[in-house]
Amino acid sequence: METLGFRMWHESLYLGYYMAMTLGFSLRTQGEHNVPAKGPALLIANHQSYLDPPLIGVAARRPLVYLARKTLFRNRYFAMLLRSLNAVPIDQEGVGKEGIRAILEQLQQGQAVVVFPEGTRSPDGVMQPLKAGIHLLLKRTQAPIIPVGIAGTYHAWPSSRKYPIPAPLFLPARRGTISVSIGKPLDARRYTELPRDQVLQELFDKIHIERQRAEQLRRRR
Repeated sequence: METLGFRMWHESLYLGYYMAMTLGFSLRTQGEHNVPAKGPALLIANHQSYLDPPLIGVAARRPLVYLARKTLFRNRYFAMLLRSLNAVPIDQEGVGKEGIRAILEQLQQGQAVVVFPEGTRSPDGVMQPLKAGIHLLLKRTQAPIIPVGIAGTYHAWPSSRKYPIPAPLFLPARRGTISVSIGKPLDARRYTELPRDQVLQELFDKIHIERQRAEQLRRRR
């Protein structure tokens, strides 16, 4: 259950991220009404950059749960920050066995969880095939699936760079303008009996459609 303190913390972080991403990277979003206001939900998104998790939180508006590598929790103070953001430590990113257990626990508690089924950041900005673990996850949950598309974050902060490249709102548009599109909920029960390859392809296509919508939404001039 959310406490008043957590709600205030989330609202202050939301405002800070929203201002930073809008002013610094010309952020545009659409589809926030597609995220249930309460109850379990599984948000699946393409992954281009370290910017992606907070961006989805800004676009969804609702507090979300994220999975993060345990190595990021080594620093005591950074670990406190991550936990305050609803980050759950796991051994490896993506939807491996430990990740699936952690996701299911959070969904059972009525949380909305963000998953990047590609498993890691794209090395070139192009969507990678989805990992098979997402199929195993869907067989064990009936939470609505929310496809999310992210565009521009590869140019704003590619995995090859240590620091992001801003695309400020009040300057001419640059390659690093960013956007997020949230699609309509999908019924997880539809995927429980389908062959794995069909499930992976259909989910890939759903995310890709939202990514294309996000691409069209980006500020370009």
